[in-house]
Amino acid sequence: MRVISGKARGLKLNTPKNEDVRPTTDRVKESLFNIINSYVRDNNVLDLFAGTGSLGIECLSRGANKCVFVDKSKESMAIVKSNIKKARVENESTTLNIDFKSAVASLGKKGEKFTIIFMDPPYYKNMFIDALSSVDENNLLEEDGIIVVEHDTKDSFPENVGRLYKSRDKKYGNTTLTFYKMEEA
Repeated sequence: MRVISGKARGLKLNTPKNEDVRPTTDRVKESLFNIINSYVRDNNVLDLFAGTGSLGIECLSRGANKCVFVDKSKESMAIVKSNIKKARVENESTTLNIDFKSAVASLGKKGEKFTIIFMDPPYYKNMFIDALSSVDENNLLEEDGIIVVEHDTKDSFPENVGRLYKSRDKKYGNTTLTFYKMEEA
């Protein structure tokens, strides 16, 4: 697993020794960033269920202002922190080693807003819906922002979750990326 583009281009990132974390493959990551690249520069990113931090670090490498990395696993957060240091993006990074609901509620209370929100939780469908609902209820997505949900291709997602609507799906074998945006007021 590596950083594809930007100031940390080519950097190999640390990965877990176990199978609990499924890092996004380079092929899927490259396709994803072809789709969302216009959202990255000078914007804020939330990497919910960060795993290795690969997606958030890719954004920082490509010129994002800051990224908040959230993961409740101590092992995952240790890898995220080591990758942040390796990519030299400590000043633009915040790490939260807590569950997603607590993180989203805390960020919402602080009035934080994000242009890109990545969601790649363990493949349990209900967690996705809970995470989307929490992001909507806590008003974390910028009006012109995008949420990227990485999930198993067998799973399907609702057209709407609160004020969020599904804008597209992109399939890559067993992995699908589903994109949500905010309905216009």
